[in-house]
Amino acid sequence: MADQLTLAFDTSAAHCAAALVWGDTVLAVQVEEMAKGQAERLMPLLEEVLAGAGKTWGDLDRLGVGTGPGNFTGIRIAVSAARGLSLSLGIPAIGVSSLEGMAFAPAQTGPVMAVLDARQGNVYYQIFNQGGAAHAAPSLCSQMDIPAGSPQGTLQITGHNSQDIAARLGATSVDTEAHDTITAIARIAAQRTPDGSRPAPLYLRPADAAPPRDPAPVIL
Repeated sequence: MADQLTLAFDTSAAHCAAALVWGDTVLAVQVEEMAKGQAERLMPLLEEVLAGAGKTWGDLDRLGVGTGPGNFTGIRIAVSAARGLSLSLGIPAIGVSSLEGMAFAPAQTGPVMAVLDARQGNVYYQIFNQGGAAHAAPSLCSQMDIPAGSPQGTLQITGHNSQDIAARLGATSVDTEAHDTITAIARIAAQRTPDGSRPAPLYLRPADAAPPRDPAPVIL
């Protein structure tokens, strides 16, 4: 909606990212690369983004949050924050997958495949039609096992190792940066109609066998 002030944030990868949009207008974007420390940095970063745009928490109409896939603990940090803020501010929180944000960051000329590094030679991937609908559910597989078949039309590939994958599939590689993805997440959240549900983590595989030294944030 054109009159919605939306704050979106994401900690599903090695970064702490946030974007503030008013309808289609981007008011602020901030991305900080970090391998750890997102839990401590997220709230101060959000305060900085709001203050930089001359806004306060009370001005917000809705929240957007990256739900993964990605780092297990990082996803829980952002989703927990979104749920808590939604309750305290009395505004909806909209979950948007990282793959969807990546797919709609570049200008589309046809179907888009978003690819995320899942480590150990594996990737998360999902194909979206140009109209916005997901062609299929997100998947986890070996990078070399990504199916060669694609929807009718020109296929763009964005994300991890996109040039090599595009060359193998006869597709086009498109670069997408973290600030593009968080901006797309904010815009998607601003346009999506709330359904009353709370954002939930998107896990496509179990957490690593070795538990973290500190317990993961509690999902409210």
